[in-house]
Amino acid sequence: MTASEADGRDRATDYADPEVLDDIAGDVSFDLEEINELLGELIEMRGDRKRRDADIVGFRLGVSGDAPETLARIGARFDLSRDRVRQLHTRAVAQILREAQLSGHRAAEVFGTRYPVGARDQQLVRALLVETYATDTDLAANELAYLKLRLAGHAGEDAKRVAGYVMQRIMGWQKKTNRRLAKLHEPLATSELNSWLGQVDWPASAPGPAPLPIASARTVDGDDEGRGRFYLGKVGRDIGFDSGLEARLLRTVNASDLVETFQEQPSAVTFEIDGTERSYYPTIAARLADGRVVLIDVEPLGHVGFHINRIKSAAGRTHAHANGWGWLVWTGSKIGIPDLLRRKVAAEAESRLRESVERGPVYWSAVRQLRAEVELDLLDLIALVLRNEWRWDRAPFRLTGNHPADHLSARTSLPR
Repeated sequence: MTASEADGRDRATDYADPEVLDDIAGDVSFDLEEINELLGELIEMRGDRKRRDADIVGFRLGVSGDAPETLARIGARFDLSRDRVRQLHTRAVAQILREAQLSGHRAAEVFGTRYPVGARDQQLVRALLVETYATDTDLAANELAYLKLRLAGHAGEDAKRVAGYVMQRIMGWQKKTNRRLAKLHEPLATSELNSWLGQVDWPASAPGPAPLPIASARTVDGDDEGRGRFYLGKVGRDIGFDSGLEARLLRTVNASDLVETFQEQPSAVTFEIDGTERSYYPTIAARLADGRVVLIDVEPLGHVGFHINRIKSAAGRTHAHANGWGWLVWTGSKIGIPDLLRRKVAAEAESRLRESVERGPVYWSAVRQLRAEVELDLLDLIALVLRNEWRWDRAPFRLTGNHPADHLSARTSLPR
């Protein structure tokens, strides 16, 4: 465990408190990414036998790098009820665990080291909470915690107990959020938001921003029981959120005098990836005190390089600029995409990785080997992916050169 990871686990005692967890950069690491890669590998093994099982688990856990989905939204994909989705997910996870054990998959060693069987519950809960916050996976925290612990060798009842503690902490924090709003004073919020606004991609020219939509475009699962809610005075109503990172953005926008008003998930942005049409909902559109509007989407720092998230971001940017709005991907860190594009990476690491990509697809084992030989951390990898416009697929990992055939569209649906 690195010093930053140990510090992060201590900080998880005050999970998602904006005055404690103010930057997720210290929790972005190859070690955490390897955990997620192994999960993706195991899910794909299940997909070789039953594709729908893998898809349901993948959508629920967010293993592709996309955000976890609610049971209701997954149900809408497959024309199933929420309860049926839950049953299929539980059954598929049991099969994944069985197959991992029978195959002697190396996940047991990696997970066992990160979540040791002899560890105290408190230690495990802290580790899992930090990972949840850093990866923006609150919606699936219970399922992820259980699966990680079972793969590490914990007995079923022990894994359920610890995963339950993780969810208790998250739900307890959600209920206390209104009280914590008072802690985020206007000067602090304004200062933080001002630093983010320096990273906004504004349209080159526009006659003026389109008005904010008057309602959320998210209708299928906007009231899902897994989401948190709090009352925000700037808009005078309850607002739903999927994660601690989303809540932090909403609190900051609500408290800052730079923002006049905002609308959560104002539009559905449709994009195409590998021939499949999908849609997503950028987090908020905020009208600033000077009249400008910025569309802001939460994307955790460690995930901004994934192919699916770059396609989504491009579609979101197109939609924002078409409306005369600025576009911002907020990473949960002081480090934003412009900083990553400027990041200095060791010359040898950059050269060797570029040569590997030019020769053909690069897989996770090759990246692990490269890390053992040169100086390379996960933020370096993300920076190189963004600068070189490589394609980074996750679950399982695959790094390739440019794919001009990957087209996207930015058809959008705004509520009336």
